[in-house]
Amino acid sequence: MGKILGKKHLRGLKSRWLRSGILLTIAIVILFTVAFSLGIRSYYYSAVRTGLETKAQSAANFFTGYLSRTYSQYYQSAYRYTEGFEDKDILELQFINTRGVVEVSSYGISSGTMPDTPDVAAALNDGITESWHGRRSATGERIMAVTSPLVSPNGAVLGAMRYVTSLRLVNRQIGRMSALAAGVGLVIILAVVLSNLYFIRTVTEPLVELTALAHRISEGSYGIQAQKKFDDEIGDLTDAINEMSAKIGESEKVQTQFISTVSHELRTPLTAITGWAETLAYDDTISGDSQRGIAIISKESGRLTKMVEELLEFTRIQDGRFNLNVETLDVAGELEEAIYTYGNLMKQEGMTVEYTPPDEDIPFILGDGSRLKQVFLNIMDNAAKYGRAAGRILVTIGAAGGWVVIRFRDFGPGIPPEELPFVKKKFYKGSGKERGSGIGLSVCEEIIARHKGKLELENAADGRTGLIVTVMLPVMKEEDLTI
Repeated sequence: MGKILGKKHLRGLKSRWLRSGILLTIAIVILFTVAFSLGIRSYYYSAVRTGLETKAQSAANFFTGYLSRTYSQYYQSAYRYTEGFEDKDILELQFINTRGVVEVSSYGISSGTMPDTPDVAAALNDGITESWHGRRSATGERIMAVTSPLVSPNGAVLGAMRYVTSLRLVNRQIGRMSALAAGVGLVIILAVVLSNLYFIRTVTEPLVELTALAHRISEGSYGIQAQKKFDDEIGDLTDAINEMSAKIGESEKVQTQFISTVSHELRTPLTAITGWAETLAYDDTISGDSQRGIAIISKESGRLTKMVEELLEFTRIQDGRFNLNVETLDVAGELEEAIYTYGNLMKQEGMTVEYTPPDEDIPFILGDGSRLKQVFLNIMDNAAKYGRAAGRILVTIGAAGGWVVIRFRDFGPGIPPEELPFVKKKFYKGSGKERGSGIGLSVCEEIIARHKGKLELENAADGRTGLIVTVMLPVMKEEDLTI
């Protein structure tokens, strides 16, 4: 769970990093593209407008000489002028009378129409050259027009000369330039994303590795080291975690050596105490409270002896001296033998083991019979210790989904839900009143794990009225030659 949370947290870090960087980049690119497109549009439109205005004013000034003649001469001159108009392929030339009607057009089709646009009104009413761009009412084509007044020598406006050009090619060029700008923006975004991904990976991947390493250390893999990849803040963090892991490993080693030494030193006096207690128990001259005292000494020395054996087993696990003698094993037979052995001892304390034999043959497994029997005895001993008031333990065995499943249930108070995740950790004793070393289940977990199995603990479904301990061992397969 810790690893998953760590990865989710780092994915959130990566997501926030990318979002902030990409959104900012996209915003900048969009602003750049829009500004560039508007600038290009303004530039091209301005260039076209300036060119048309210059051309219109020059042509209007040239044509002013015809305005002193008769209307017929003016009309004929305008017609000839449009007929010889050199730019008729790209421009439409119109002569507009004072009523705003096109009298002569280089396209012909516009003759007789009334443009009624602001440029025409400005030329006829105000006597100024004005431009306009919009859509042609007949076809919807986008155009730009510049209208210049035709002013007589006495200053009267007698008409207007109008140049009209299609903006299709201009808009196409603007579109190409905008598309080019957008393409450059996309390349920039892609470059930013790729560079961010590379940079973030150099940050998040070491953090993921360090997070996983920290969890491994918290789970007991003391002394392991992470590879330092960068000489920066992450490198400093790696050094700090490596130093912490090394110091914890040294402390754990000292602790293990101390436990091993003390345990060995305790074995001899405990053996002597137990031996003398048993000898004195058969002395007829000792009776009454003295006899009960000797019984207490014998019981407590036995409990201490078992605790010492668990501690020694724990140190063997820590030192790597814990080995399994693996063979093809009838686990059901080993369980029944453990129940028979322990059941007789429990009867003396008024407890019974209720064992339900399986309905079908249990598959063989690969395992160490003595070690598994040690697990079964330890679990039943805990069940008897915590469920003594109920006076019974239920044991079942079965096979399902490639596993041999063994369950032990007592009818004691159970384990508080908040303590369940920790009861298999070494030296954890919880809030129970029963005494113990706190490493029995830790040793059991190690033995089952080395059999590639699972050890699970849960409170009974009917509330805190008993604990169910489940041992799952994989069924032997042909390819399972080693453990």
